[in-house]
Parts: sequence; structure tokens; C-alpha cells
Amino acid sequence: MKKLLVYLREYKKESILGPLFKLCEALLELLVPLVVAAIVDTGIETGDPPYVVRMALLLVALGLVGLGFSVTAQYFAARAAVGFVARLRHALMAHIGRLSYSELDALGQSTMITRMTSDMNQVQTGLNLTLRLLLRSPFVVFGAMIMAYVVEPQTALVFGLTILVLSIVVFGIMLLCMPLYKRVQTRLDGVLRLVRENLGGARVIRAFNREEAEREGFAEKNDGLTVVQRRVGRLSALLNPLTFVIINAAIIWLMHIGALQVEHGLLTQGAVIALYNYMSQILVELIKLADLIITMTKSVACGKRIAAVLEIEPEPTTGADIPVLEPGEPAVRLSHASLTYRGAAAPAVSDVSLTVMPGETVGIIGGTGSGKSSLISLIYRAYPASEGVVEVYGQDVSTYALDALRREIGLVPQKAQLFRGSIRDNLRVGNKDATDEDMWQALESACAADFVREKEGALSYMLESNGKNLSGGQRQRLTIARALVRRPRILILDDSASALDYATDAALRRHLRELPYKPTVFIVTQRTSSIMQADQILVLDDGQVVGCGQHEALLESCPVYREIYESQYKKEETNHGC
Repeated sequence: MKKLLVYLREYKKESILGPLFKLCEALLELLVPLVVAAIVDTGIETGDPPYVVRMALLLVALGLVGLGFSVTAQYFAARAAVGFVARLRHALMAHIGRLSYSELDALGQSTMITRMTSDMNQVQTGLNLTLRLLLRSPFVVFGAMIMAYVVEPQTALVFGLTILVLSIVVFGIMLLCMPLYKRVQTRLDGVLRLVRENLGGARVIRAFNREEAEREGFAEKNDGLTVVQRRVGRLSALLNPLTFVIINAAIIWLMHIGALQVEHGLLTQGAVIALYNYMSQILVELIKLADLIITMTKSVACGKRIAAVLEIEPEPTTGADIPVLEPGEPAVRLSHASLTYRGAAAPAVSDVSLTVMPGETVGIIGGTGSGKSSLISLIYRAYPASEGVVEVYGQDVSTYALDALRREIGLVPQKAQLFRGSIRDNLRVGNKDATDEDMWQALESACAADFVREKEGALSYMLESNGKNLSGGQRQRLTIARALVRRPRILILDDSASALDYATDAALRRHLRELPYKPTVFIVTQRTSSIMQADQILVLDDGQVVGCGQHEALLESCPVYREIYESQYKKEETNHGC
């Protein structure tokens, strides 16, 4: 939690003034029973109406001034809480953006969304109430006990025992609830993950008539969350009844003692009323304190979950810039490189060696799960190599600054991910300084210019989330254009033409060969027609390189490649030329 408090530094003034004004309000509240006692003992006892009026006006004044203090305190507390969480949310988002792919895989999307939303809201509520009540409530409780001692010293025992018993109850329940609140948030992560999967895969679920099975799975997850929530709810629900019972028992005891002393002339009726009011103040404040502790318990549990993410070491971002390549030096070189994902029993890619010269096109092909995407992820340092060396432009990729490395690489991932906004905004993700002319050139090279021109507004055409108002092929071509608009030295196409027809795929490959800046191109594909003219073709099978060479040589020497080709050649016979 200490890691989070640094984001409160900008709000030191609000964090001090909020509790301070609350203490001023509490001080005025402690004076009210004395004024009431004076009205009873002096004004009513002696029959002095003007005195009663003056004291009543004093009560009104105390109330108005206290209200002003309270509103001011709540303003400062809210300002500090909202500002703190806004800074914390920005920091968490920035930190998540620096985490490695391995850490992101381990955390999961639903967990991070819960931390950014539900956990943040709980922390904000907890801080707001803490600034308003954490000092005020104990101040009123102990202040009321001191004022009661001033009014009648013999009642100090009643107040002291009451506060002691209440403290044991409140803190005991708090300690029991804290681990349960953490479990609630963890179960909430699971429910959110299932909801996301169901919403994202709604069409598949309906197509395979899996609604009932998914409802049962959701019911199981939701019931598990409900069980923990009920358990913690029962515990926290004990607070108010127990505090009421204890306080009311103390009031009965106090009234008994006061009545005996009034009967013997040792105490005035106004003093008894003042003692009752002080005990009532203690009741109200302890109930507030109990609710505050429950909220703080939730906030601390949520804060620890946020802090746990912030404590994960981000991927190193500092390092060298990409150098100018010496003539004759390879653009990319892999030497006995392997990749084993965290928690995996076997490597996804094992002992790969490859040398690629600048401007060459490398095709990577293999069956599903053969390690194609894993292999290229080593080049742009999505995952560090478990073994071996991965070099880009003569240096190990681990020595480069991440932004320098990825600035030189244009990546088109398997899943065409677009963002809500205009086509222009999406293309500028690849290059924020790109002009409209740059974008049209990239669109032409990606075979996307024609359909963009047909859209209303062309580059200004607004895309829905993930480009849902485009076809699959259109989305893929836009993501290719997004990579090309940055004019990368290394272009990686990770099965990015799977939704394109053969004619468009052939035109795309022709345009890539005609690019004026001649990038080094890696094409991951399932189609042999897409890589037949590549300078090198790497054939993978179960993470192992089983063939490397050009098309004709591989047909003779690599059974895996030949099998893939022969399964497709009838379809590709008339389409493999460009």
C-alpha cells in the first residue's frame, strides 16, 4: 500500500485540510450537549426565556458553522480522493503498457479490467471516507468521554468500558473480513472473465447451441462469488447490531447511575441529558467508524491487488538505438534460439538458426501449433529467448531500447485489431506524423485504397470498435497499411492475409516487392502460394525447423513442405504467379 501513497503527494494540502475541517466540526459538535445542559439547568430551571432563546440561537450558529466546516471538509476529501485515483489509474495503465507479454499473459485481461474499474472505485471511496472520518470519529469518541468525565467523573468507567468492548468487536470483525474481501475480488475476476468470453463468442455459442452449458458455467462461477459475498456480508452485518446492543446497554447503565445521583442531589438533570447526548454521539460515531473500517478493509484489499500489479518489474525499455547496418551484415540472425513460455512443459520453438540479409523475404510455414508466431515474436522481443541469441542489425535484441527496436519494425498480427475512430486515426497508430499522402501510399500498397475511397469520408470514415463495420479482409488490409505507413526496416506479416482471396493476396505480395524502401519481410502463412517466391522458406513442425530453402528445393527435400503444397496445389495451380 505504501507504493500507492506516492500518488497522493500532489494532494497534501487537501489531505490535511479535509481532516482538519472535520475536526473543527467535531469540536463544535462536542459543545452542543453543554449548551443543551445550560438551557435545561439555567434557562428552564430558573424560567429565563431570553436565556433559552440566546442559547437556542447559539445552537443554530454552531450548526451552521459546523455545516460549513463539514461541506468544506468533504470538498477537500473528494478532491484528494478523485485526484489520487485519477493519477493512480494513469500510472497503472502506463505500467501495464510496459509489462512484458509473459506478465500480461499471466495476469489476464479480466483481472486487469477489474483492477482498473472495481478496485479503483473501491480505493477512491475508501480514501474519501478515510479523510473525512478516520480522525473525526475517534476524536468525537474520546472527546465525548473526556467531556463526560468533566461533567461527572464517576461516569468515566462506563464510557471507558463501552469504548473498549466496542473496539474489540469492531477490530475483530475487521480482521475476519479482510481475507474474505480479497477472495470476493478474486472470484469477481473469474465471473468477469467468463462474461467477456461469452459476449465475445456469442455467435459461436449460439451456432453450436451451447447456451445452456454456458448458463450452467456462469451459474457455477456466480454462485461461488455469491457464497463468499454472503459469508463476508454476514460477518460485516454483525457490526451495527452488536454496536447498538453495547451502546444501548451502556446508556441504560448510564441513566441508572445518573438517576440515582439526581435523586441524591449530586447531579443536575441537564448534566444527565449532556451525558446521554455524549453517549449517543459515541454510538453514532462508532457506527460510522464500523462502516468506515468495513470500507477501508475493502479498499485495502483492492489497493493491495493494484499494488501487486505495480510491483511487477516492467520490461526494460532503455538501451541502444538501432545502428546503421554495415554492408554485408545480416538484418536478422537467430542462433540456436529457443522459446519456452512461462509455465509450459516444453519449448514452443527449439534450436532455430537463421540468417536473413537486408531486403530479403522470408516465408515461415507449418501446421497449426508448429511455433510460427512464437518464432517471429522473438524478433520484435515480445518474449525473450529462453536459449540462444536473437540479433537484429548486428546486436542482441535485448540490448536495444524497446521503442527504438519496435519503431523499426512493422507488425501485422494474426488478429486484425482496429480501434474505434476514423481510418486516419487508426493508420496514425503506425506513424503519428503520417500525412494523408503517406496514408494513401500505404493503402495502395496494402490493396486497401479502393474500398477506403468508397467509404463515406474516405480517411475520415469512422470505424466501430475492432472495425466491426468492415469485412475480415478489409480489416486485414487496413492493419497491413498501418504497418506500412511507418516505412519499417523490418516488416512482419503474421498470417495477415488469411481472409484475402488469392488474387488480392497475389497483388499484395507484388506491391510489397515493389516498395521503394525495400524492407526485410517475414511472412507467416498457411498458403504455399504466398511464399513460393520468397528468398528463404522456413518450415516448422512441432517447434523444430524441418526444412529451410527455396520453394523448388523444399519440394524435393522436405516431406512436410511437400505435403502442405500437395494439399493445396490444385487450388493454387493458377494463382501462384504474381
